[in-house]
Amino acid sequence: MRTPSRRRPRAALVMAAGTLLAPLLSGCWAGAGGAGSGDAINVLMVNNPQMTELRRLTAAHFTRDTGIKVNFTVLPENDVRDKISQDFANQAGQYDVATLSNYEIPVYARNGWLHEMDSYVAKDPAYDEPDILRPLREALTGTDGKLYGQPFYGESSFLMYRKDVFAAKGLTMPARPTWRQVARLAAKADGARPGMRGICLRGLPGWGELTAPLTTVVNTFGGTWFDKDWKARLDSPAFAEATGFYVGLVRRHGESGAAQSGFAECLNNMTQGRTAMWYDATSAAGLLEAEDSPVRGKLGYAPAPVERTASSGWLYTWAWGIQQSSRNPDKAWKFVSWASGKGYERLVGETSGWANVPAGKRASTYANAEYRASAAAFQEMTRKAIESSRPDDPGVQPRPAPGIQFVGIPEFTDLGTKVSQEISAAIAGRRSVGAALRTSQRLAERISEEYEGR
Repeated sequence: MRTPSRRRPRAALVMAAGTLLAPLLSGCWAGAGGAGSGDAINVLMVNNPQMTELRRLTAAHFTRDTGIKVNFTVLPENDVRDKISQDFANQAGQYDVATLSNYEIPVYARNGWLHEMDSYVAKDPAYDEPDILRPLREALTGTDGKLYGQPFYGESSFLMYRKDVFAAKGLTMPARPTWRQVARLAAKADGARPGMRGICLRGLPGWGELTAPLTTVVNTFGGTWFDKDWKARLDSPAFAEATGFYVGLVRRHGESGAAQSGFAECLNNMTQGRTAMWYDATSAAGLLEAEDSPVRGKLGYAPAPVERTASSGWLYTWAWGIQQSSRNPDKAWKFVSWASGKGYERLVGETSGWANVPAGKRASTYANAEYRASAAAFQEMTRKAIESSRPDDPGVQPRPAPGIQFVGIPEFTDLGTKVSQEISAAIAGRRSVGAALRTSQRLAERISEEYEGR
């Protein structure tokens, strides 16, 4: 994935990479780490449910078949990013493998913190690299054209809605909704059932929380964080229109406590029947359609709403990266190949159900009859959303750096979070959208000064 060629001070990169947030569920268990040696490797990963499942299956399958023991350290989102950034930036070598996203991998690769994977892929035809969906392959490629990550799962974003509620109210979801159509539907669905709101949208501060969906709205309304010459454009009419629309929609028809609602809170609202629509990650569908979900079978799915673009869904992946200073890179690759391979998906499908496989990364998954049957409600929409994503061209104008729901520069973690705090305050009614964007523009201009002319 293309990123600016300018090198940044290591300390700035560590601070930026270590403060990332993302729209995933978090827990609180952590395993023991330690320097890997002999027939053991150390893996540092985020504690979302699918990673927890991976840890449970590793000893009985991967270690049994290869003899390689895996020592897991499993941490909540913010903690794992801090630990990864520190260990990889210093090349301490404590961890052989870590979970990284398509935001970090190009940055880490450019700074020499990751082991390239092309040489391993070439010697491992069973892994079937061409089977990985093209947008993910490109997103995990460095500026030198080499692969530096392999996806554990991928996601885009789409609109989820209650089919039964829409039917009762006589509402119809368009095949390709616009945001203005969604706003009208939200108004009509408000109060359809006691305590039900028309839509849930993230308002919780964080570059991976509020900023992620908001930026997709900005893109399709015709806005951008920076133009091709790195001029900050948060004060542009299109950026202001999109932000005002988002804030107004969630204030009028969104969930209670929206300024403190992120992925987890909206998931709970949708599961408990407190919202009629939800725009968020495609990965949420597997949770909503789980066997014990109260809303299983009641949901419909539509593409991410648009205005001026053909598509607007984001692109995100939790992927595996091998530390450059790993003392066990060959064993680390064997683990990565297993954890992201077709065999692992088959293992999860047979032991936990096909709807639970870490999908969103392989074309073969979407050709698998068992997966298609188990995830029939959302699998085709998810695949199309991922394949239609355009990280290098997500809006109506040229961009200076890749990214749909983020700008692919190290400074965005800090900028995106600070801007989200301003917009969240507007959602809470503590300040106007205009005031929030004026402050945000000044923050972005500081980055413009560093990048302009490069």
